[in-house]
Amino acid sequence: MRMKIAVLLSGCGVYDGAEIQESVFTLAAIARNGGEYQVFAPDVEMHHVIDHTTGNEMPGKRNVLVEAARIARGNIRNITEYDPADFDALIIPGGFGTAKNLTGWAFKGPQAEINAAVASAITATREAGKVTGAFCMGPVVVAKALGNADIHAVLSTGSTEAASPYDIGAIHAGMESLGMQTKNAGISEITIDRENRIVCAPCYMLEAGILEVQNNIETAVKAIADLIRNKA
Repeated sequence: MRMKIAVLLSGCGVYDGAEIQESVFTLAAIARNGGEYQVFAPDVEMHHVIDHTTGNEMPGKRNVLVEAARIARGNIRNITEYDPADFDALIIPGGFGTAKNLTGWAFKGPQAEINAAVASAITATREAGKVTGAFCMGPVVVAKALGNADIHAVLSTGSTEAASPYDIGAIHAGMESLGMQTKNAGISEITIDRENRIVCAPCYMLEAGILEVQNNIETAVKAIADLIRNKA
């Protein structure tokens, strides 16, 4: 039986939604590893809209699910409809939308709120013994969901010893304040928490080229597939 994986997106576009390359690489890696996917997103308003040519905020409002549907080619469902019984894993690609639309981490750090349906999906996935994949900034969403449920996991958004446009140390400290354990992982590495069945990949949290990110996600999805097949 083919593995079925749910993919949770936070919009469309690195600065205000889901990182498009990471999202597409994830979908392709699932297919290459013999799986099928269903894309989900919350039906909520985006925090703001960014002009990706300038990095400046634009006027107007957009919807996270409607924007994520661009990547899903229209085949998308509201995250409130997610049931871990129907899937083997839940993967959250990165992008600023994870910290703006799924949580408010970009504005309040670990003290920020998390979308209730997103938190429920993550905790329900773990409780069902299914696998969670968290790529790029995705681990902070997992940290918020599990921290609120007093569950401790091993997570990573990258390495303090590698070049990064972001403060990996501060992000890891924020996750640790929620009861998580963090590990360094370079662009050719992933982190696996076997007890909680969570796989993390740094992707564009580190200074990396497009092929390095693609390979990083491929490695992570293969590890997710192994966890699904081995059930341990």
